[in-house]
Amino acid sequence: MKQVLQSLRTGATEVVDVPCPHVEPGHLLIRTASSLVSAGTERMLVDFGKANPLEKARQQPDKVRMVLEKIKTDGVLPTIEAIRHKLDQPIPMGYCNVGRVLEAGRGVTGFTEGDRVASNGPHAEVVGVPVNLSARIPDGVGDEAAAFTVIGAIALQGIRLAQPTLGESIVVTGLGLIGQITVQLLRAHGCRVLGIDMDPSRLELARRFGAETVDLKAGQDPVAAAEQFSRGRGVDAVVVTAASESSEPIHQAALMCRKRGRIVLVGVTGLELSRDDFYKKELSFQVSCSYGPGRYDPAYEDQGQDYPVGYVRWTAQRNFEAVLDMMAAGRLDVSTLVSHRFPLDRAESAYAVVSGSEPSLGILLEYPSATQKSDETVRVSHVPMPAIASRPPLAAAPAVAFVGSGNYATAVLIPAFKTVGAHLATVVSSSGLTGVNAARKFGFDGTTTDADSVFRDEKIDVVVIATRHDSHAPFVVQALEAGKHVFVEKPLCLSLDELADIEAGYVAAAQTHSPLLMVGFNRRFAPHIQKIKALLTGVAGPKSFVMTVNAGQIPGSHWTQDPKVGGGRIVGEACHFIDLLRFLAGSPIVSHARLAMESPTADTVSLQLGFGDGSIGTVHYFANGTKAFPKERLEVFAQGRVLQLDNFRILRGFGWPAFKTMRLWRQDKGQAACVEAFLRAVREGGTSPIPFNEILEVSRVTIQLANPA
Repeated sequence: MKQVLQSLRTGATEVVDVPCPHVEPGHLLIRTASSLVSAGTERMLVDFGKANPLEKARQQPDKVRMVLEKIKTDGVLPTIEAIRHKLDQPIPMGYCNVGRVLEAGRGVTGFTEGDRVASNGPHAEVVGVPVNLSARIPDGVGDEAAAFTVIGAIALQGIRLAQPTLGESIVVTGLGLIGQITVQLLRAHGCRVLGIDMDPSRLELARRFGAETVDLKAGQDPVAAAEQFSRGRGVDAVVVTAASESSEPIHQAALMCRKRGRIVLVGVTGLELSRDDFYKKELSFQVSCSYGPGRYDPAYEDQGQDYPVGYVRWTAQRNFEAVLDMMAAGRLDVSTLVSHRFPLDRAESAYAVVSGSEPSLGILLEYPSATQKSDETVRVSHVPMPAIASRPPLAAAPAVAFVGSGNYATAVLIPAFKTVGAHLATVVSSSGLTGVNAARKFGFDGTTTDADSVFRDEKIDVVVIATRHDSHAPFVVQALEAGKHVFVEKPLCLSLDELADIEAGYVAAAQTHSPLLMVGFNRRFAPHIQKIKALLTGVAGPKSFVMTVNAGQIPGSHWTQDPKVGGGRIVGEACHFIDLLRFLAGSPIVSHARLAMESPTADTVSLQLGFGDGSIGTVHYFANGTKAFPKERLEVFAQGRVLQLDNFRILRGFGWPAFKTMRLWRQDKGQAACVEAFLRAVREGGTSPIPFNEILEVSRVTIQLANPA
């Protein structure tokens, strides 16, 4: 199928072949009939992509601060690589989609195959969208009109925050798409509306919808006009739908308002607010969030948990429905807002209009009908990539399939496998988009959204699992049953029951072949750790280990904090450090205990480990620190000597006769060496670089520490 993508590095827009997305639970799979280009939001993305690095930095000062913090802790080169990786990921364009349901995911009710729906899906022939961000289209509303639903919901949410009442005088600043719809919906509320803009054609359109207007280009004074419009009282509210770097629209809004007036920002403006403007009149100011309550809430969007109507009357989905009802009743006219139409394969031309000087308003993309292109054609789940002439011989390069193509996979794992000579056969993603990006960037043979096809493919030697944590165990078992070697990014699994299933699957697979099962516990392969291991080899007696992890805070709403999806941060990340101390001790873990700071996420903990040789270890995994402090610090005390490793960059020795310092030019946590050791074992038919019994031991102890009885 075809999808519109945009480069954050260059701003270039292209139409790309992408595998049809896999329908997720609580989602709808929709065949697109029409989609609307959001001129404001999408123009900002295009302009950002075309900006030079300095302009990009100026537009995102918060990101600049994050970059500077990362340089302090990780160094310059890793930071530059992280920035390049981020900019190399194309983004899907669009969020105003109309089509018909091809398939409803597990748990979806109220929608059936063939229903016409409006959603926040991107510009693509087939989209997968959360059911709560979809709404059925009434029979009297055409596809083109329904494509304005999401834009209309943005306008409606801003109006709801402004709380208009019958007869109030309200100003709308900025008469683009959202502004024109705002004017109409306010008029439907029984309000008097004053529209402000610089474009004479947009001002004329607003007048047709019943607004009085102010022409900024003609030099008209908006504050004086608002004073007259409100009969000298000041307007009741201002809804700012303009896009401007200046703070002037908000300043003007404050001057226009009556005492205790309301200002709602729907667009994007500068926010250098004057306290004096707001203090004297006791004005209220609020920024509107997208389509309404539920937007950006993972429970609402991803898990399909609706808000009770008795407590939250207007959610994002119910705002969609309200906009569609207004269209069906003839109270909202969007037909006059269409300025351009382009077929999907000419989307580049549409974005040339968006970013150019040609006047435009509503730009629609048109899609092939079912008679022009069958459902079977657009639902193809596998897309081959162009052949790469320099690929190594298959006999010397195990064929590797990646299940998952998220940030860690594309930034670390895939480059590592490519560097050590793996044959990159297939990459799997649920949406199709990240898989295409990975396939194009790293030279995979193809990409698919059908994970099962990887396990059926007899040509695949190795399956790398880099998906969300709750899918690790099922995929590991499936790969073992299919006779594949397995590299799974940590954690191995989330529960003791899953661990038992994996152990049984491994034992069964070992009856017919010699499977390698590797978990990405990369830190034991880092150069500094290998040096520490070598130094400790000559030290008799037990050791003491202190691992301090300045993990930083992650919101409780993040998927890694969800016990069912991410397993929590102890299972999801602290397992790294339990494995590291197990490796350095070189002895089984015979006791363990946990002391946790009381918090909703329970991710500030001290984990105590006792080893069979008498060594002891502590993992301080803290989420309450500052990024200015090194993220990872290891201290080893042994026989009157001390080793200290800061952030995998500098290792210092205290009391060691022949060792003082080991420095690296760049941080190295052992990811590449970990992959190289695994792939060497696959090629040579050796044993796993991490013994299977140690993987089981570390996984079991981690799960028990995360879930104390």
